[in-house]
Amino acid sequence: MRSSPRDRGSTPDFEAGTKQVAQATLLVIQGIEQGTRFEIDDQNVGIGRGVHNAVRLHDTEVSRTHATISVDNDGFVLTDRNSSNGTFVNGQHVRSVRLRDGDQIQTGRTILLFSQAAAEEASSLAVHRIDLLSRSDPGDRFAIVGQAEQHESHTFLAPAAGEAAARTRPSSALTDLQVLYRITEEVARPSTSLDQLLGRILNITIDVTRTDRGCILLRNPSTGELSVQVFANRHGSDTISPMPVSRSIVDYVLQNGQGVRTSDARHDARFAPGQSILQAGIREAICVPMQGRHELLGVIYIDITTPPEQVVIEGGPTNKLNEDLLRLVVAIGRQAALVVEHNRYQQALVKAERFAAIGQTITTLSHHIKNILQGVRGGSYLIDMGLTGHNEELVRKGWGIVEKNQDKVYNLVLDMLTFSKERQPTLQRADLNATVAEVCELMQARAAECGVKIEWQPDPQMPATMFDPEGIHRAVLNIVTNAIDAVEGSPGGAVHVRTGHDAEVRSVFVVVADNGPGIPAAQIPLLFHLFESTKGARGTGIGLSVSQKILREHGGGIAVQNTEGQGAQFTLEWSIIEEEPRPESDEVPNSRTMVPS
Repeated sequence: MRSSPRDRGSTPDFEAGTKQVAQATLLVIQGIEQGTRFEIDDQNVGIGRGVHNAVRLHDTEVSRTHATISVDNDGFVLTDRNSSNGTFVNGQHVRSVRLRDGDQIQTGRTILLFSQAAAEEASSLAVHRIDLLSRSDPGDRFAIVGQAEQHESHTFLAPAAGEAAARTRPSSALTDLQVLYRITEEVARPSTSLDQLLGRILNITIDVTRTDRGCILLRNPSTGELSVQVFANRHGSDTISPMPVSRSIVDYVLQNGQGVRTSDARHDARFAPGQSILQAGIREAICVPMQGRHELLGVIYIDITTPPEQVVIEGGPTNKLNEDLLRLVVAIGRQAALVVEHNRYQQALVKAERFAAIGQTITTLSHHIKNILQGVRGGSYLIDMGLTGHNEELVRKGWGIVEKNQDKVYNLVLDMLTFSKERQPTLQRADLNATVAEVCELMQARAAECGVKIEWQPDPQMPATMFDPEGIHRAVLNIVTNAIDAVEGSPGGAVHVRTGHDAEVRSVFVVVADNGPGIPAAQIPLLFHLFESTKGARGTGIGLSVSQKILREHGGGIAVQNTEGQGAQFTLEWSIIEEEPRPESDEVPNSRTMVPS
């Protein structure tokens, strides 16, 4: 991971036009939990492998209590907790550092993107920082003094004729290439929102052009209306008065697709004349189109003000914003437009996939619920017949069918609730043997009905440990149920359940093995996928996913050993959980030899 090239001391501050919800978030952009988002509130947040951490990372190179994020009046502070492999921010090893929006935190092989939203009372929305002047507004005194076509953006490295010696900034082909490199690098960096991406691009634009402030205005793809997306001002510049944006100039850029350089010290015949006295100095501005592949998406608008006294000293306008800068900003506008287009395509793809997932979920659950209801109706029919004929045996038989399908509904709902939300396990000191024994006792009747024998072998030396008894009960129940279904109807069908612990690596485990036909090799990679079932219409495809989720919440996992024709073995294993998190350094534990799921 490379460090960010930005200079925190001089980076402009940008404000987004949309309201942020969480105060701060951590997004996993690399690692096992890639795509997982953690919200940070005003409490101390632990990062590590242990179950006590609010940010749980199933990375074997992360310590149990790796680091913490604390909150003070000035923001968020990341502190390493003497971790084995260290904590890095933007590629630099740190012990304690104040976090900034966009920082990348690396712990082990996991990289998290820190995103911070400004407090609502501490900042105004970007739209309140822009004064979009109407065509008839007397304050709109801007006139075009230079312009550049979109197709000229590829020639921005070549100086305009007669201007090579008149540059007011240290510029060169190498400098401009470095600017575009920085823009490209910012675009490639992970972001939580389009506003963050555009804000970083705008910050770089203001920095390299040495302007005072800027904004990005985007067209609404549905209505075509123009609105402020982000605003930024240079560090140390005026942050009180709104930024005046000429609607005449913006409309001209949108209609013609040309980048323009303007000033209120001169007048252009195409615009209504107005006063040009230097009461407030001379304002210069650059407005460029954001031209996408197929449509014009908006504009970038930046400006600079030369104070009246400096104008008098220098004997008139100095044209600080020259043609070189105009062509460079045109190129930046093109890059920004591609960013917006890519973001919209990505959002459309995510939306389509979300709808597809919802459709798949509804279809699958409807199918399983329909099968359960058919069973209930069958049992109800027998009960009705028994009541009509005063046949108590028929009533009992029908009620048995109804009761069995009630259990199916209950288990389906519990699995859905468990899988649908992230949760911290409710830890308590308990006896794992007792929890697993309860599962075996519960499933005895079902096993006898299917002609299957359950063999239960508890570990006599099993110590009392910290775990979530209800969660582990649910995880083991799903595995045992699957094992019974796998050997149902097989001669001599048996399910062997045993517990054990490894004092050397401080772990406990539950093994569930059957002597059934085994699992086809092609289906093993899909075992823990949601709604993937090897039972056909009898299975929901949720149980194994739920069991794996519960084990991961305990910092463990499920391993599968399978031999086609001879049965399958599932091993549920997790490290012994300490009653309290340990702040000191801890070594990464060795794990048992397991086939990863």
